[in-house]
Amino acid sequence: MGELAILYEWAMFAARWLHVVTAIAWIGSSFYFIALDLGLRKTPSLPPLAHGEEWQVHGGGFYHIQKYLVAPEFLPEHLTWFKWESYWTWFSGLMLMALIYYVGADLYLIDRNVLDVPAWVAIGLSIGSIVLGWVLYDSLCKSPIGNSTTGLMLVLFAILVGMSWGYTQLFTGRAAMLHMGAFTATIMAANVAMIIIPNQKIVVGDLKAGRVPDAKYGKVAKQRSLHNNYLTLPVIFFMLSSHYPLAFATQWNWIIASLIFLVGVVIRHYFNTRHARKGNPHWTWPVAVILFIIIAWLSSGPKLPGSAGEEVASRAAEPFLAASHFAAASLTVQTRCAMCHTAEPAWPGVYQAPRNVVLDNDIAIANHAKDIAIQAGFAHAMPPGNVSEMTPDERALIVEWFREGSGP
Repeated sequence: MGELAILYEWAMFAARWLHVVTAIAWIGSSFYFIALDLGLRKTPSLPPLAHGEEWQVHGGGFYHIQKYLVAPEFLPEHLTWFKWESYWTWFSGLMLMALIYYVGADLYLIDRNVLDVPAWVAIGLSIGSIVLGWVLYDSLCKSPIGNSTTGLMLVLFAILVGMSWGYTQLFTGRAAMLHMGAFTATIMAANVAMIIIPNQKIVVGDLKAGRVPDAKYGKVAKQRSLHNNYLTLPVIFFMLSSHYPLAFATQWNWIIASLIFLVGVVIRHYFNTRHARKGNPHWTWPVAVILFIIIAWLSSGPKLPGSAGEEVASRAAEPFLAASHFAAASLTVQTRCAMCHTAEPAWPGVYQAPRNVVLDNDIAIANHAKDIAIQAGFAHAMPPGNVSEMTPDERALIVEWFREGSGP
């Protein structure tokens, strides 16, 4: 079973790596095209039907780019479609969600102090909420509210605040924050898959059939693309938040999540305004800093109640509690790890248990058996720099305990 645990870790690594690589490609192309679109200029030399052009220099060469709001008079033989970056970012994110939060639902998804439900119910709530998010968003965009950019953004922000609070009533703090990222990223990916690309294909189909494409398809696609542009920075924060308990494991985590959207909006407004050559809105940076200071202040409030993993043994943890090597392994962990991984860390400079993982009691240690074995048994990542001087025999004991609890 030790080999299976290692294979599982590498599967998560592969999914995470794929997620990061595809996300970089998607975000990079999104930011580039928004900047390009905002920087287009009208010149007397533009061809018929062209909306604007821009000259750029990069990599030792010059690029001359022209944009058509509907389509050029003729369709080129080759078109480059930007879609697979978003599809694979979403799909790899789904794989990570399944590997971490669905497979490990009892530990990472469910907080029985918040909502005591079976794993399948929690997973159903997770999937259902993400689907609901897209349905609400898409319906709003297609409603009369969608004709007002300001009105639409205000209603969407209210929904995001509501979802931020709602997730904290369903899942662990860590899962709640991560779900805000999944909820938002699904909207972004669905915008590409269900609106932007289909609209572009309609335009291409009309051109091939000799019809004049309707400009509304390009207008709608541009609106969704702009939404994606403003949602990107908050999504990045949510995906990184699982490493920072002060973001996800404090009383006001849902307000922190809500404020992050405002931080992302003002930062993107700065860059979008600069790219459109409409000035230099310096005010956005003080606003972003003030909001971030408020977030830091909110995080200093009371921590959330202990997670279920620290109070209730998950079903997966029971064999590790019953293993003959458990007492010795637990003593090792509490001796070598609990100075940091405790409710009130004693190690200088550590003010909260890293990643909110508390290992100062038997149930918590059993719940985190796989993580302990991977980090301190099979690998020597923990303790960092081996500051507590864990011996090779103690690492071997942890591996033996894990193998025993995992079964044949």
